[in-house]
Amino acid sequence: MQTQEIIEKLQGMASEKYKANVVKMGIPEECSIGVSTGDVRKLAKDVPKSNELAHELWETGYHEAKLLAVLLFDKKQTSLEEAAALMEDVISWDLCDHLCKNLIIKLKGYECLIPQWGESEKTYEKRAAFTLIASAAIHEKKLAGETLDHYLELISEHSADEREHVKKAVSWALREIGKRDFDYNEKAILLAHELKASGDKTQVWIAKDALKELENLVKVEGRSRLISAKSKMGAEK
Repeated sequence: MQTQEIIEKLQGMASEKYKANVVKMGIPEECSIGVSTGDVRKLAKDVPKSNELAHELWETGYHEAKLLAVLLFDKKQTSLEEAAALMEDVISWDLCDHLCKNLIIKLKGYECLIPQWGESEKTYEKRAAFTLIASAAIHEKKLAGETLDHYLELISEHSADEREHVKKAVSWALREIGKRDFDYNEKAILLAHELKASGDKTQVWIAKDALKELENLVKVEGRSRLISAKSKMGAEK
């Protein structure tokens, strides 16, 4: 399947209503086709992995083509530098998270990008640092305690960034670390209270947002991570 054929397929799947939603996220109208991420994933199942095709789709500039491209990269043939370079073109939180969760975190050495991007002035590189932390806390079962402690330090260090798409990712990272176990739940809650006591508007927002979840987590048999008490009650009904 060639690039132009894929673009035509995406255009055939388009919805003006969904396109309007995408534009609201900040994607220029001329770069949006109007296809949901779910439909992009369905299409990806019918297209063979190919880094060449993935790069061609990315270069079209279409948001949905970039979402699809991320899913078509062969992880075994993709360097960390190659994947990280894609972040320079990212202009929305959804593509940032999609790229981090579906490609970058699956590459060897991804963790070196976390402190590097944590210092970045670019909104989506900085968001990516905390998206990677959140994703690692969820999926990397063998993360060392010293690594998690370092991530908590990074969260504390960068928690005064008032940009919406950064502060939401910082809160997300803190919450996911706090769901690891009761030890890290306690550490995350302590950090949240420190942020709340700082008086900084952004840090207070992050603390309150995180504590809504962190202070209501329980252990459920058969699950390695903590879940919200509300989720447990819903599952038992």
